[in-house]
Formats: sequence, structure tokens, C-alpha cells
Amino acid sequence: MGINAFTKTGNTVTFTASSTPPTPVQVTNTTIGGNQYRIINAGNVTVFLGYGTTAALATAAAAEVTTTGEAFPLLSGTDEILTFVPNAYFTGYSASNAVVYITPGDGV
Repeated sequence: MGINAFTKTGNTVTFTASSTPPTPVQVTNTTIGGNQYRIINAGNVTVFLGYGTTAALATAAAAEVTTTGEAFPLLSGTDEILTFVPNAYFTGYSASNAVVYITPGDGV
């Protein structure tokens, strides 16, 4: 099994993380079971990414920065490929506005 470059399998979505997490966005794949995402934090502050199978779960996770640690920290300028559930919802908390881009796909 070889390692493949990241291949886009759906449309890129964006949201602006802030001190009040915005309405979650759903990132859908054109393939069945796709669950990898290229996530870019284009802001200059850390974003605490909330994710889940529903918008409500993503919002709850973003709010859990310190109590349960459910939020996933994305340092400023981060460009990561991460694995979550297929067709996940995402939102984010940050001290000030930070634009986040998420593209579904497959590979590294």
C-alpha cells in the first residue's frame, strides 16, 4: 500500500471562528465513507475546532475548550490533514476572528 497525495473529494467550506462559535458547517464528501479533511487555520490565533455528527455536537465540542477537552486546537497558520467522521459538522472558538478552510479528501 502506497502513500497517496491528498485528493479532494468535495467542496471546500469556510467559517470564521470567534469568541461565539458560528453556526456549524457540514463538509460533505462525494465518496462513500470519506472521513479525511484538510483543515487550514488562516488566522493569527489558535482556533479550538468543534466537530461532530450533528451541528449541535460540533457546537458543544467547540465550547468545551477547558472542561472536557473535546475541542481540537488548531494553532495559527496550521495546515493539517485530519481524520473525523464522514460528512462531519465543524465550527470553532477563538479569542478573535480566524478564518478556517476545510476540504474533504483522501491521502496525506
